[in-house]
Amino acid sequence: MANPRAGEVALILDGRRHVMKLSLGALAELEESLGADSIAALVARLEGGAVSARDVMALIVAGLRGGGWPGRAADLVAAEIEGGPVEAARLAALLVARAFGEIG
Repeated sequence: MANPRAGEVALILDGRRHVMKLSLGALAELEESLGADSIAALVARLEGGAVSARDVMALIVAGLRGGGWPGRAADLVAAEIEGGPVEAARLAALLVARAFGEIG
């Protein structure tokens, strides 16, 4: 079960439940993959309202990796996220909110 107080968010990937979390290592990977030079720049980018599919994918990968998933972005290209792209975007936003203090 995902623990919102620990910043966790549940995601169903190919019919299997995974827990996502933005650990420090996952945030570092996310900064690198999105070309952000700081956490503040990363958050500003994500709160700017122009989040791309690439941003959502990077957030999902970082969250999954922070939750212990051993995969990479390439593994998600053919994977099915339950609820589709809209649910993936919602969960990515929830992941960011929980990582930075909103339980939601």
